[in-house]
Amino acid sequence: MKITCSKDDLVSALSVVSRAVSARSTVQVLSGILIRADGDQLELSATDMELSLRLFLEGQVEGGGAVVVPGRLLVDLARLLPESEVTLEYSPEEGAVQVTSGPSVSRLQTYSAEDFPKLPDAAGAQTFSVERGAFLDTIAKVSRAASRDESRPVLTGILVRFESGKLVMAATDSYRLSVKETDLAGDVPELEAIVPARSLTELARIAQDVDDVQVGVQENHVVFGANGVWLTTRRIDGQFPNHKQLIPETFEHEVSLPREEFLDVVRRTSVMAQRNSPLRLRFAEGEVTVSAQTQDLGEARETLPIAFTGEELEIGFNPEFL
Repeated sequence: MKITCSKDDLVSALSVVSRAVSARSTVQVLSGILIRADGDQLELSATDMELSLRLFLEGQVEGGGAVVVPGRLLVDLARLLPESEVTLEYSPEEGAVQVTSGPSVSRLQTYSAEDFPKLPDAAGAQTFSVERGAFLDTIAKVSRAASRDESRPVLTGILVRFESGKLVMAATDSYRLSVKETDLAGDVPELEAIVPARSLTELARIAQDVDDVQVGVQENHVVFGANGVWLTTRRIDGQFPNHKQLIPETFEHEVSLPREEFLDVVRRTSVMAQRNSPLRLRFAEGEVTVSAQTQDLGEARETLPIAFTGEELEIGFNPEFL
């Protein structure tokens, strides 16, 4: 198998696919990128068994075949190649891929393509289009609230629900909850899935320069397509908390705050909120006072004029969350 392609195209493709390469798996083949040549088409794939990325690359192909090349090593090498054209030659007898670019010649040991996991067939999934801006904005608004604690897998995911003319996403780590409803143009089928937050974050990176994102479900996987890249990710099984029950319908107080000024006050005062000390907000007639105190370090206090009336109210927050 011999492949010749543009260095820039190869580097760009490897930079995307390598994000699905496993960094900690004891299964060595998961640290590699599958290169498959068929006709004049070159397919690159990687997976860590939760997330998989696949794309096609144009190039001149002589002979078909497939091989798994160490992912990080190939990415680092490709970026440093001296010429604009790259040739990859795979010799099954030697179990190695030779990478040639001008005077530079490197040989990389490989893994067997037969040991690489069979990826979901993204092309066979029934997909529909969603406007990129609305989809990515919704991810950005809720993803920060997803948990990183693997002992509760459901909370490491984001609930994604498509309804008639609407997209709803929700995430929670049991300390904070983010929910966003976004109106969608056009008809979308009803669909609900808990998707790993990391997978949606990767999708946001991939889909920056497209108009629409393709979305579909295939058995236990959710499929996303953007800019010629197919991302598949496993669905998380389990019952997501009922976010509608967690958000009150009425409130004792509703206060409008000048966003930038308030953020500046919070940032300055938070410097003194160390060692899990809370950030305290005291609402009084016409003002809010933000304060923090850490034993043996010091304290900070700042008052901001706001439109508040009624009985005084004091409440504490995790400064990072606020």
